[in-house]
Amino acid sequence: MDPSKIRKKIVRFRILIIGRANAGKTTILQKVCNTRENPVIYDSAGKKIDPAVLEASRERGLHDIENEMVFQNNPGFVFHDSRGFEAGGESEFNMVKAFIADRSKERDIKKRLHVIWYCIPMDESARSFTAGEVKFFSQCDTGNIPVMVLFTKFDALYDVAFAQLREEGTSRKDAKGLAPKRAEESFANGPQLEFLENVQWPPKSHVCLPNMNLDDADCGPLMERTAGTLDDEMLTQLFVSTQQTNLALCMKYAVERTFTQLVDSAETASDKGHEEAIGKLGTWFP
Repeated sequence: MDPSKIRKKIVRFRILIIGRANAGKTTILQKVCNTRENPVIYDSAGKKIDPAVLEASRERGLHDIENEMVFQNNPGFVFHDSRGFEAGGESEFNMVKAFIADRSKERDIKKRLHVIWYCIPMDESARSFTAGEVKFFSQCDTGNIPVMVLFTKFDALYDVAFAQLREEGTSRKDAKGLAPKRAEESFANGPQLEFLENVQWPPKSHVCLPNMNLDDADCGPLMERTAGTLDDEMLTQLFVSTQQTNLALCMKYAVERTFTQLVDSAETASDKGHEEAIGKLGTWFP
């Protein structure tokens, strides 16, 4: 099915993003949608919410996970935001759990949730999971909705690795160059991934996101890992063709999922076959 028909059926790719305050959620969403603008917020009925009203609600501690965030630069994505469970305790957790359960069983395919991004910032001194996060991965069965953990602000670990290298006698210049690799190696054997491997409901994948605040930040790994978590071919095609920041990803899926089939097909020998082949390859592009 080509993207135009998929979009007509599903309309938009829907993502729930969860995370503590200052986990870098908005920055990541802006990078994904290739914009610096703030999102437009709509209520569950599709009515645009005045930013002033929204801010007043936040100041009163009110938050509605049903609200939809859409960036005008890429309206093919719709995001739902959870504040993280330290903000609302038990009630916040139950609200998120109910939202996930409802959206996973939603009969209207346009309203179903497709993936969950759980943001864990690495710039806090403890760099450990909060009680709310432990509770989520221990008690929240997301059903057929894949969960990805996004280790945000990962560059904070570069500073730790740099300090270690300097203490070992490495020159400042060499330590700066070696720090990212040392940080990644240490993280691969660290407590965060060990914890996630042994929880009741482990995430399907994870990705480390450093320096997302920089203009040239690369969200390619996030796009690639997200596409890789999707088991449904139609959703994978929708996601890949909706994202606009990673052309290489579109090319990869076009070749792997379509081109190899076309090469072996006698139907591509005719002019009509060529047109159909080009059309099928194009379904993986924005």
